[in-house]
Amino acid sequence: MKQQTLAMAADQGGGFERYRRATKRDVFLATMNEIVPWQALCELIEPHYPKPGNGRPPVGLQRMLRMYFVQHWFNLADEACEEALLDSSALRRFVGIDLGRERVPDGTTLLKFRRLLEKNDLGEQLFATVGQLLQARGLKLGTGTIVDATIIGAPSSTKNADKQRDPEMHQTRKGQQWYFGMKLHIGVDSRSGLAHSAVVTPANVHDKHPIPQLLHGAEQRVYGDSAYASQKPLIQAKAPCAKDFTNQRSRKGGHVDEAVRAKNRTKSQVRARVEHVFGVVKRLWGFNKVRYRGLAKNATRSFVALALANIFLARRTLYGQVRP
Repeated sequence: MKQQTLAMAADQGGGFERYRRATKRDVFLATMNEIVPWQALCELIEPHYPKPGNGRPPVGLQRMLRMYFVQHWFNLADEACEEALLDSSALRRFVGIDLGRERVPDGTTLLKFRRLLEKNDLGEQLFATVGQLLQARGLKLGTGTIVDATIIGAPSSTKNADKQRDPEMHQTRKGQQWYFGMKLHIGVDSRSGLAHSAVVTPANVHDKHPIPQLLHGAEQRVYGDSAYASQKPLIQAKAPCAKDFTNQRSRKGGHVDEAVRAKNRTKSQVRARVEHVFGVVKRLWGFNKVRYRGLAKNATRSFVALALANIFLARRTLYGQVRP
């Protein structure tokens, strides 16, 4: 066990700050430290991670994974994440950095770690692994799935080095407004409210097309907004026993069918749970705009953000298991 330096003692409290109290960030990081399955996630990445040999030894895998998650939770660029660790004792304590003995991994190191995950499609594997671990802890998939999609904006300006917009992003109209970017489609368990499947597409892809990829096949009910109306054949192609509980259009020819409207309101009481996932990803994690060019990089970020959102939404159950 290494001797603690004065820098680490100050970060840990060390009795120097008599009147300090735990902030919301401290509480959040302490909770995540307890409930995130670090060992299982590190075992998934470890076969692809650089091994010690000639040259400078690599930064510890769990340390880089913690730094990568901090980047997601606080919506930071690579260099901004390095700056945040230098500035915040709470973040250094979470990542496990002692400034009296070592440097903070720089933005380039985090960039290489990010590209490692993207190159080996580890974002989707992290999402799947978290889902399996949550099911093993009692958060089983039910017989209902809620499908929905949200638009993640991308820069539409051509004032860049290539003099063009991202060719993998597209525009779409929602209501009377046009948006440019991509779509994140998710399937959410109607009982637990956790995402179990996801697809990333350009924004001009209609919500209905990824339906088969968002269902696990054992559904008895499928919920969705009116964008998924009249898609029963597409639903039953993947889930033969599923009943269509998507919202139907209540306005026809300028007339509002109040009976259909009342049924939609009842269905929406269940369907609204999908918005909790989007709320965490887009509002808490700040992923309402893309940070990178291309769908592949942003897909990796999407899958990791959904995995972290599932852990966050299940935190009460998980925390009760790790702290009886």
